[in-house]
Amino acid sequence: MGRSDLVALWQQLFDQPAPAMLSQPFLRRFIAFEIQSRRHGGLPRQVKATLEKGSGKKPRPTCPALKPGGRLLREWNGVTHVVDATEEGFTWNGRSYRSLSAIAREITGAHWSGPRFFGLTGKPAK
Repeated sequence: MGRSDLVALWQQLFDQPAPAMLSQPFLRRFIAFEIQSRRHGGLPRQVKATLEKGSGKKPRPTCPALKPGGRLLREWNGVTHVVDATEEGFTWNGRSYRSLSAIAREITGAHWSGPRFFGLTGKPAK
């Protein structure tokens, strides 16, 4: 079944156009699941109720907002790095950055979560 057939079947099943960026294998799997679900009566009532209610888990805590004028200090390989928060993002070594992750990458040479590297999240940086 080609993409145009899958898109037409999607329209028929869901009464709305298929999202443009979905791959053909994903469309095929999603449509197959929907057909099987309808054929076998859908999800059990208890599962539907759980989905509607939500997982019950508390949302993940977000990184505390660093206000303009705030300062972060981080020692890395014996060097203390100072990052200042600005209206546009952050400054480090006289250069402007849009994210802490970009600064962490410059400092370490590896991909880091900036908030984690600077100790703003629950997990400590190494």
